[in-house]
Amino acid sequence: MDFLKRNIPWLMVSMSLVILFGVYLFLFSPPSNFPSDSIVVVAQGASAPEISEELAKAHVVAHPLILRVILRVSGTSSHIQSGAYRFEKPQNIFVIAYRLVTGDFNLPLVRVTFPEGTTVRGVAAQVAQEFPAISAAAFYKAGNQYEGYLFPDTYFFPTGTDTETILKKMRSNFDTNTAPISREIRISGHSLSDVVIMASLIEKEARTDTDKHLISGILWNRIMFGMPLQVDAARDTYQHTGLPKVPICNPGLESIEAALRPTKTDYFYYLTGRDDLMHYATTFAGHQANRRKYLD
Repeated sequence: MDFLKRNIPWLMVSMSLVILFGVYLFLFSPPSNFPSDSIVVVAQGASAPEISEELAKAHVVAHPLILRVILRVSGTSSHIQSGAYRFEKPQNIFVIAYRLVTGDFNLPLVRVTFPEGTTVRGVAAQVAQEFPAISAAAFYKAGNQYEGYLFPDTYFFPTGTDTETILKKMRSNFDTNTAPISREIRISGHSLSDVVIMASLIEKEARTDTDKHLISGILWNRIMFGMPLQVDAARDTYQHTGLPKVPICNPGLESIEAALRPTKTDYFYYLTGRDDLMHYATTFAGHQANRRKYLD
């Protein structure tokens, strides 16, 4: 009897620990029918309660209310990353919550290269080909406003990525790549918008870095003298003077730098000959002579 009295505190602690451990297993452990190596899609714009219920239906979590509480208490309910998640093995509810917030999809990355001069429509077509869950029409509708600012580059995205993630990454990459020349743009006398529009024209008109800078000089010359740009890639430049209202494609950094640093020149005309080389002229008569020599 004395033994029991002396050890009651320890017995109570032990029982409490057993109970707490049982509660932990009941509330936070993965369900017994956890679907190993399964994929669950978290829809863009879905709320934390909706996502919790979806994961419960998929047997990823046993108690959706507990997941909601964890997300709410941690202040991360509004930071859940949409996309497809691969659950390779059972994980407790804290790990699941962390993965949702950090976008830990556990899926192989897809490598996508967008060449310089790709339009948003072209980007949309590539995205739809690589990510069947994203339609080209939906991507174009969301991304058309960013024409010129989706930086052409090689990207790696999870297989379950969404439109918003791709656009955000490409826009961020544009900002990163143009940051070193942002001051130069500010003091150039041109707005960032005008530089990007000009760069988009240059991207379509020239191939080599030297030609890009020369054509930049010619097009800025035409604008300064009130002449129409007459760029084949943008037909409205034949009817109107000045730059188009928006970029015609997504230019690379080389074209952006060419728009910002034009070669000073007396040329006003250029063409690409049958020899795939650029030919320049200072007068319209000289341009016509180049047409007869290199095109006709």
